[in-house]
Amino acid sequence: MNSKAHILIVDDDYEIRNLLVKLLKDYNYKVSSAKDGVELFEVLHNTEVQLIILDVMMPGEDGMTLCRKLRNTTKIPIIMLTAVGDDTDRIVGLELGADDYMTKPFNPRELVARIKAILRRTSEITQNFTQLAITTDLSERVEFLGWILDLSARKLIAPDEVEVDLSTGEYILLTAFIHSPMKVLSRDRLLDYTQHRAYGPFDRSIDVQVSRLRQKIEVNPKKPELIKTVRGGGYLFTAKVKKLSHV
Repeated sequence: MNSKAHILIVDDDYEIRNLLVKLLKDYNYKVSSAKDGVELFEVLHNTEVQLIILDVMMPGEDGMTLCRKLRNTTKIPIIMLTAVGDDTDRIVGLELGADDYMTKPFNPRELVARIKAILRRTSEITQNFTQLAITTDLSERVEFLGWILDLSARKLIAPDEVEVDLSTGEYILLTAFIHSPMKVLSRDRLLDYTQHRAYGPFDRSIDVQVSRLRQKIEVNPKKPELIKTVRGGGYLFTAKVKKLSHV
């Protein structure tokens, strides 16, 4: 992971922005800040950003609206900051494509740990697949039931040859499934792989991500055939996966 990764903080609260800027600079990150959506997209237009910390409650366009807009244009990982105990915000944020969430007030060290985990995870996807269950390399493509996942370009192509856009979280989750086909993967294992943290009894983030992925690859998401739920076990990816010849 590059400690000089560029992080963008989006929060209308001046004191919180400054606190986070100082905190992350102390950890040797490059940091920019924005008070609203206008400044957010100005920063993205002018510079490369590796991760966005996005507050939910903001005047004008709130964090949910901005998260939706970001997911239509970019795969940059997003950590959302939500109000204490507001499970609705967390679930909706994940459904819109956020990669993780934290509640206010938060432990600064935990936030830094979450940032490191996400940056490490996204770096591993583009650099190293050697620890996955089947051996691949970044020039390979894999196929399942007519779908093609191009690992080098991080593109998912549907059987009708239409490219399907995936968020970072959805892409990571799909790679976990295609590298362990026909095996039951527990929520704990999936959460550790996708977010590098333990599964809690009330944690629905994996279920939300699975639901989002099903919406994109299942013929009927309400009666999934590719990603089946195993009661008390987790999820099972039912398709056979094969490598395709290099292009």
